[in-house]
Amino acid sequence: MTTTIAIITAGLREPSSTRMLADRLESSARTELTRAGHTVESSFVELRPLGRAIIDAMLSGFPTTPLEEAFDTVAGADGVIAVTPAFNASFSGLFKSFFDILPEDTLSDMPVLIGATGGTERHSLVLEHALRPMFSYLHAIVSPRGVYAATDDFGSHESGTALAGRINRAAADYARLVQGCGPRQRQDSLTEDIAAMERLLQRDPP
Repeated sequence: MTTTIAIITAGLREPSSTRMLADRLESSARTELTRAGHTVESSFVELRPLGRAIIDAMLSGFPTTPLEEAFDTVAGADGVIAVTPAFNASFSGLFKSFFDILPEDTLSDMPVLIGATGGTERHSLVLEHALRPMFSYLHAIVSPRGVYAATDDFGSHESGTALAGRINRAAADYARLVQGCGPRQRQDSLTEDIAAMERLLQRDPP
């Protein structure tokens, strides 16, 4: 069985700790799913190069071709891993703006693993106070265990080992969620709206 995962990362620098966490989450989730008999295909959606296109789409309502390709990557996935840097105890503006313009229902019933990075552990509640409510509002199925990584988690051996443990546990939960949800049927709001209108027009008049 082939399972497609889209990894959305909103790191603002190169190299980026946000991308580093996303890579490790993807690798661990791939390992868990492969162990369960899945063939995993992963596609990364880096938001930093799309920053101007995201703002233009918010102002004009018309996405560029690269942005439409990013939308298609997310819509065609069986699951999403989404990682953002934390600013003022919330997600970044770039991260939020992407989901503001993502076509409606793209994430409906989508298994999502959330992650975030920040300078200190003080921002760790961003997962529960910001990311989880947003994805729940978008009707995604959010994995029960997210991962927050502070700068120190990428430093000492002890902190790195603790982070690896959190990543592996979150990936194991996420793999079970993806398997439980099964292959995902792509949502097409326009087609569904047209079908609903046709059914309405075909009804016998009173």
